[in-house]
Amino acid sequence: MNVAVITDPNGTDPNGCAAGSQSYASNMFQSTFIFSQEHQMALLSGGEGTSDVRVAAIINALTVLQNNGTPTEIVSVASNYDGIRLMAVNPTQGIAVGGDFDVYVVTVDENDTINIQAASGGVASVPAGTRGGIIHLRNSEGNPKSGTADTVRLEAAIKMGTMIRDGYSATEIVTQIFGEVAEDSGENHGGGAINLISGITTGDMFTPEELNDTGYEMNEPYSKVSDSGWSVGYPEAENYEVSPIDGSELEIVYAYEALGNAITVSDDSPSVSTYGSDEKGISEATTSVVEYAVEKNGYDPVSIAQAINNAIDAGSIIGVEYVDASDINVKENSKAVGVYYTPTPNDKTSPSWDIPIDPSILDLLGNLQTVVGILLILLAVLRTTLMKNLFKNRR
Repeated sequence: MNVAVITDPNGTDPNGCAAGSQSYASNMFQSTFIFSQEHQMALLSGGEGTSDVRVAAIINALTVLQNNGTPTEIVSVASNYDGIRLMAVNPTQGIAVGGDFDVYVVTVDENDTINIQAASGGVASVPAGTRGGIIHLRNSEGNPKSGTADTVRLEAAIKMGTMIRDGYSATEIVTQIFGEVAEDSGENHGGGAINLISGITTGDMFTPEELNDTGYEMNEPYSKVSDSGWSVGYPEAENYEVSPIDGSELEIVYAYEALGNAITVSDDSPSVSTYGSDEKGISEATTSVVEYAVEKNGYDPVSIAQAINNAIDAGSIIGVEYVDASDINVKENSKAVGVYYTPTPNDKTSPSWDIPIDPSILDLLGNLQTVVGILLILLAVLRTTLMKNLFKNRR
C-alpha cells in the first residue's frame, strides 16, 4: 500500500498533508518513503519490479526532484522501468502516481462533493490546490488474504473521501487507512508514515531491522501505556497489567495508533519523534516526558534533556544513555521535538557508569576467547599511550 492525503492544500495546517507505506511483502526498506525537507516532497515507491530496477527508478526520480520537478514530472519516470510504481506528494503541488499501479484518486471540491476515480497504469494525480488523496493497494504474493485488495482499496477510498469532507486532518486519515488496510487486506507490515507540513516521521519505529525482512504488523499491539506516561513495548508488555511506577492501568496501543501519535502535531502539546532506539515503548514514554517539560519550560532543549535524564534515573525510560541538549532537535514553529538516543550497551537497562575506562574495554576483558579480542585490547592500550605522549609533547 501507498497512500497520500492532502486536507489543507494551502500548506498551513500542521497536520494537513501526510503519506505512508505498508506491505505484506518483505521489502519495506524499499517501499517506505524518501522525504526532501528542501522541497517539502515525499517520494514513495513499490511495484513488482526487481530491487535494482526500483533503486534506478528512485535515483532518476530524485534527480527530477532536485531540479524542482512537480509531483507529476517526478513520477513520470516510473514508466521507463518495468513493474515499478512511484508516488510523489507536496502539500501545495498535489499528489501524483506513475508507472505500474492500481489506485483510486479521491478529490473533494469546495462544495464538499466527493469524487472517486479508479486508475491503473500511466500517471494519475490530485491537482494542486485540491483536497484529496490517492490510495494504491495490491495483495502481495503469499498474503493469506489474497484477493481482498480490490474491495479494500475501494472501501479505503470511500473512507478517505468521507473523512476529508468531514474535516479530519490528513494525519488522522492516514492513520485510519493504515489500520483498516492492515486488518482487512493483510498488507500489514510497516513501513511507516510522514507528516509533510511539520516534517516529522515515524522513522524506524516499524521498519525491519534486516533488509528484505518484514516490518512490524500494523494491526497488532505495539505497546502498553499508562496515564502517567510509563510505557513498555511488546512482547515485554505481556508481562505487565499495571504500571510498575504508580500502579495505574495500562492501555494497549496498536501499531497504527502509535503511527498516528508519532506524526500528529497537537494544538496544545508537541509532536515527539524518537530515533536511535528500537525499544517499542520508548516513543510513548518520551512523548509524555517531553510534553511535561514543554508545558513547564517551553521548547528549551536543555530543560527537555534534563527531564528525559530524570525519567531515565526514575526508570520511566529504559535502555538508553543519558541525552544532551545537542541530542534534542526542536522545531517550535511546528511544535515538533526530535530526541536522538544512544542505546545502552549489551541490553543494559540503565546508562553505563561514568568511569575513566572505556566500558567496551571492560566488556572485552570479560570475554577474551580469541586472539582478535586480545589484539583489540592491545590496540586500545597502544592508542591511549600514544595519545598521552602526543599531549605531553605539545606542552
